[in-house]
Amino acid sequence: MATEDPATDEPSDAEAATRVVVSYPEDLSDWGRFQVEKPSFRAFLRKTRGELREGDQWEEFVGVGCCGNTLDVPLRIEAVEGGDRMGPDTDVEYEVREACGIEGGWQVQSAGGPNEV
Repeated sequence: MATEDPATDEPSDAEAATRVVVSYPEDLSDWGRFQVEKPSFRAFLRKTRGELREGDQWEEFVGVGCCGNTLDVPLRIEAVEGGDRMGPDTDVEYEVREACGIEGGWQVQSAGGPNEV
């Protein structure tokens, strides 16, 4: 059955994966883990990720904490079962991988944040 590619809104003959395992770094804060593991973030991944390939890595913005703490989390696909695309029923599971020195950073309300002219 053809599905729709979320990146292009075009039909795709690729099958949706039944399960995908996504990892995040061990040094991700408790707040970051809470954000990533929420059902709404899993739904976001189902809607925004298209093709799934083991080893693919990307950074995903997970939110702004109190006082403007922005957090981009490096996520990586560890395993894909079934098809090769994300689908509305794909089970998204997480595992923890080695630490990478992730820092939340006070970017929104600091001198290091974006400047508007």
